[in-house]
Amino acid sequence: MTPRISRSLLRTLAPVFLFSSLATMAQQPSEMPEMPMSQMDRQQNMNSMPQMPGMMMQPTNLIQAQLNHLSSGTTVEPPSTPMYMMMGHRGAWLWMLHGEAFVTDIQQLASQTPQGRRGGDKLFSANWIMPMAMRRLGPGQLTLRAMFSLEPATMTDRQYPLLFQQGETAFGKPIVDGQHPHNLFMEVAALYDIRLSERTLLSFYAAPIGDPAIGPTAYPHRMSASENPIAALGHHQEDSTHIAYNVLTTGLTWRWFRIEGSGFHGGEPSEGRWQFQPSSNGLAIDSYSTRLTVSPTANWSGQYSTGRITSPEALYPHEDQLRQTASIMYNHPFGDRDANGLTAGNWSNTLLWGRTRSIAAGHDEHKVNSYLAESLLKFARRNYVWTRIENAGRTSELLLPPGSPLPAGFEEDPIGHVQAYSFGYDRDFRLSRHLTAAPGAQFTTYTTPETLRSTYGDRPWGVAAFVRFRIAR
Repeated sequence: MTPRISRSLLRTLAPVFLFSSLATMAQQPSEMPEMPMSQMDRQQNMNSMPQMPGMMMQPTNLIQAQLNHLSSGTTVEPPSTPMYMMMGHRGAWLWMLHGEAFVTDIQQLASQTPQGRRGGDKLFSANWIMPMAMRRLGPGQLTLRAMFSLEPATMTDRQYPLLFQQGETAFGKPIVDGQHPHNLFMEVAALYDIRLSERTLLSFYAAPIGDPAIGPTAYPHRMSASENPIAALGHHQEDSTHIAYNVLTTGLTWRWFRIEGSGFHGGEPSEGRWQFQPSSNGLAIDSYSTRLTVSPTANWSGQYSTGRITSPEALYPHEDQLRQTASIMYNHPFGDRDANGLTAGNWSNTLLWGRTRSIAAGHDEHKVNSYLAESLLKFARRNYVWTRIENAGRTSELLLPPGSPLPAGFEEDPIGHVQAYSFGYDRDFRLSRHLTAAPGAQFTTYTTPETLRSTYGDRPWGVAAFVRFRIAR
């Protein structure tokens, strides 16, 4: 093995070493071990917001789910969605640690065409880790949360191959047929919730880097995508704002209904992904969004959001966007619960629509729509099967050779929709008390629109073999 390959492999496995170290540390006894509770005691704690906030019991309604703050930003999934984490107490604080890492070998292949062959292969790791802590403070609950990723080290060349994917840049050139890494700093945030009454919650969120109130839970963090190692093709129409600068959000929840408003900086992060640095056009709060969330029962949630985003793409600095998203999530746990409170089975689903519309001069009708359906079934405690089906709007950037700069005077225009059909399976194994691993595989086939068949052929495909590592209870 050459030194170059050795360094690449070591960088890819770095998140695994980190997770293993944290899991080993977590096996030490906490200062305040959790006391056994009856189900009635747990429900009373959840309803009354006791001195130790939330107690991290499984929520049953929207307010309880909001107080747990286990999703990205201020998003919520159905309250019955299972929680994977380790936790403990230290003084007045309740602390938690969440994290996942995929070590993936991906092979992507399109048909040979007169313009060459699209696709590629790579060994890489997609990963994130999220420490958080909460306590009672004054009349409410204070939550401090951060999220980090080692993807700048575990993805060489600033991307991994993904047919038909586009968005952001690598080395100043548009990414074509590739997915960019996330930043080292994915979120640094403080949240404060005040219980105005038994049925009313007032919430505040402030993050120098975080997730504003637009879109559903982002794909790296939502349950229906939790076993899928690959990004969604519609990411930049649906949930790409999950890493934004200078985010301020206020929300009001009443029973099963929530309304939020955010101000944030619209420019996407630059390629300096190790630094806590602004986008190419500064840090000003120049973009705004509103989101309505409903969760009528523990198994259902939905949201509609809209926002005006100022200059999100570095390659098109004078182009602002209007974005709309709508989603429905359904989660259904079933079977007996184990000692950690997790059921033997769970079925999680997401239906999602996202649209971006350019509002640059002369581009008012340039709309791109993407649609997604995800379903993940956990059965027999350790087995997972899933599918992701997408109909993703694409633009003329895909006609450019990968790795080439934008030609002078290039105009980005919608050129059709790509269909992607993914199916996968993995199986969990416990490596230690707080660390699980799941080897698995996923196959994806694509249907190419007429405008791209001369570039990709009719039926491109891809396969990913991986091991997923997760911090567990």
